[in-house]
Amino acid sequence: HVQLVESGGEPVQAGGSLRLSCEGSGYDKPNYCMAWFRQVPGQERVRVACLIPGGADTFYHDSVKGRFTISRDNAKNTVFLQMNDLKPEDTAMYYCAAGDTCADDINRYKFRGQGTQVTVS
Repeated sequence: HVQLVESGGEPVQAGGSLRLSCEGSGYDKPNYCMAWFRQVPGQERVRVACLIPGGADTFYHDSVKGRFTISRDNAKNTVFLQMNDLKPEDTAMYYCAAGDTCADDINRYKFRGQGTQVTVS
């Protein structure tokens, strides 16, 4: 049974930092593309960052460039999203996803987590 479990979301003041974690279990393919999406109620999920298999290449949405960093720890099967200089517009439910390709549509990923809420005020 494959699971992706996000954690680390919480209320934070503008300018603060959070580190989200996404721990995977139940699958034995370490080179999935790993991505973070976020969703505000009433809007579509937006890809904010992804990590290309192999770890060398990354993608960031323009709105988070220079503030967010995606990384992975293969030994722990965990992907992180370090978020610095948070802004109220970063408030959203954050989801991680794993798939064979780094698509901008979360529905194209094989596995998705349940999300963790980030609230910036």
